[in-house]
Amino acid sequence: MEHLSALDASFLEAEDSDPHVSLAIAGVSIIAGPVPPYEELVAAFGERAAEVPRCTQVLRTHPLDLGPPGWVEDPHFDISHHVHRVALAEPGDDAELFRMIATLMQFRLDRERPLWESWIIEGLTDDRWAVLLKLHHCIADGIATTQMLAKFSDYGGGDTFAKRIRASKEPDEPTLRLPSISMNPLTWLGGLWRTTVAATTAAEHAAVGVAGLTAGLLSAPPESSLTGTVTTLRRYNAARVKLADMQKVCRAFDVTLNDVALAAITDSYRNLLLHRGEQPHRDSLRTLVPVSIRSMKDINQPDNRVSAMLPLLPVDEADPVKQLELVHSRLTKVKASGQREGGAVFMAAATSMPFTLSAWMIRLLTRFPQHAVSALATNVPGPRGRQKLMGREVLEVLPVPPIALGLRTGIAMVSYADSFIFGITADHDTAPDIDQLAAGIEQAVARLMAASRARRRTRRRANGIQSA
Repeated sequence: MEHLSALDASFLEAEDSDPHVSLAIAGVSIIAGPVPPYEELVAAFGERAAEVPRCTQVLRTHPLDLGPPGWVEDPHFDISHHVHRVALAEPGDDAELFRMIATLMQFRLDRERPLWESWIIEGLTDDRWAVLLKLHHCIADGIATTQMLAKFSDYGGGDTFAKRIRASKEPDEPTLRLPSISMNPLTWLGGLWRTTVAATTAAEHAAVGVAGLTAGLLSAPPESSLTGTVTTLRRYNAARVKLADMQKVCRAFDVTLNDVALAAITDSYRNLLLHRGEQPHRDSLRTLVPVSIRSMKDINQPDNRVSAMLPLLPVDEADPVKQLELVHSRLTKVKASGQREGGAVFMAAATSMPFTLSAWMIRLLTRFPQHAVSALATNVPGPRGRQKLMGREVLEVLPVPPIALGLRTGIAMVSYADSFIFGITADHDTAPDIDQLAAGIEQAVARLMAASRARRRTRRRANGIQSA
């Protein structure tokens, strides 16, 4: 039996902590029509699911958490339990599609069956259809999810933008040898102390990162409509921009793609807060930014391999270029602070301790109300080449994040071929203006594009004067 790590299991605990949340994540593929016969789709998905890890396995838990949950083959696996069919109401536009996505995502997955399902969505405009593939977050993080979902395509995946992330480029480091599991806490703590002393330099850097993460989580930001209780109902929307435009901004201002994305999110949240009658402050938008620690050799491993950063996005700044500069400088500082390493070491330590103890700690933390973090922004690199499903071209991919732990909105970003998509999930009652958030992101990227063109013209003029 393959067991869940402490991080994997934490998503189950977070879901159990609030009856109003579902911690499933999803990707929606918009496909050029016509839709194949439903029976052919079910048969094809059945064949491909048999080759995808976790798609035919069920979760098994132990009484009193005496051991971590594990994966076992489902002896009664039936593909018809996992592939469903639905049609949009007329006119089948984006508004109807987004409403359907929100509806399908608000329901929890049945833990008595493999924790995934697929919905064939018919009735889109312009002779299109869609496939929503939904799975529980305990199975995989964003990168592993896109790899799993790509295996349902005709070519089984292909090249991915994940090869460009930091973790994939770093050489494999020696594994930190944590003490073996022991039900005696003195034995475990003694082993952990020896491990820490043996890796003093790394431990010091990670300790600074843990301190930074802890300080962020214990901060007391101004009261905000972005956090609080949620209902079981959801809203969904998406912002679409060209990847080439994002890259032009990167080159003009010497920043990263993630910097540009977070700057656009910053500007949109600022305008959203102002529209709600709230004055944005420096500490109004502490944002959970998951960071992959997945190496390329583990690219197809179905699990969660992420750490986290907690930057303050500068919603108190009105100028979009200054916002971008502040995002870049703050992200650079946070990366150097060791938060990424601190989060990774914390989760490694949680995994190494007796599961009974780690489960109790995670259960306590997920039930503790938090207000320090106001938003989630996760960037998932998708396939670089266009995909096909049943011989039809996948036009675009929409990411669908969950919301939990008091967050009323969550944003997932995915790069696919020549597009960059921001998928936004929100609570239905407390975030009715989600369309404004999506439109604001697109407008913010457009403003940064205009600023980058102006900067390039200024540079060309300056170079011309110098040459003369």
